[in-house]
Amino acid sequence: MSARIPLVLLACGSFNPITNQHMRLFELARDHLHQTGSSPRLKLLCGADFLDTFKVPGLWLDDHVEEVAGRFGLVCVSRGGLEPERDVHESETLSRHWQNIFLVREWVRNETSATEVRRALRRGLSVKYLLPDSVIKYIHQHNLYTGDSELKNKDVLLRPLTKQTEMPVKTLDD
Repeated sequence: MSARIPLVLLACGSFNPITNQHMRLFELARDHLHQTGSSPRLKLLCGADFLDTFKVPGLWLDDHVEEVAGRFGLVCVSRGGLEPERDVHESETLSRHWQNIFLVREWVRNETSATEVRRALRRGLSVKYLLPDSVIKYIHQHNLYTGDSELKNKDVLLRPLTKQTEMPVKTLDD
């Protein structure tokens, strides 16, 4: 048995709600990094849909992308028809740090979408086997993702989705 490589994966996203596919990201990333013998410290774990947001004008500050890609690196798991290789190639920052970006192919297609899960819940449809049972129980206990709860929060923009404006850039060293 080979020695295990210390690994810390940090994932961000809405996870709204968290799905089994979100949890699968961690398994795929861990397996890939252990198989390739990489020696990660801390990496940002994301799906290809998240990586795709780096090219949205004004959503990310260039210095933040530089720090994440250059200092820490990314582990990006493929999703659907998205092309993370193209995102890396088309970004000056990401392509400069290509050696610090690990693209992981998910061979078992799973198009579970949190947006579609929320829609199903709003319509009173079953989401069993798409979400962990404990998450389904929590959603029902707190009356989340119903037509009423979605209308109540319709115009609320979540902080992570707001575009960056003239905010001072701080690095982890500051």
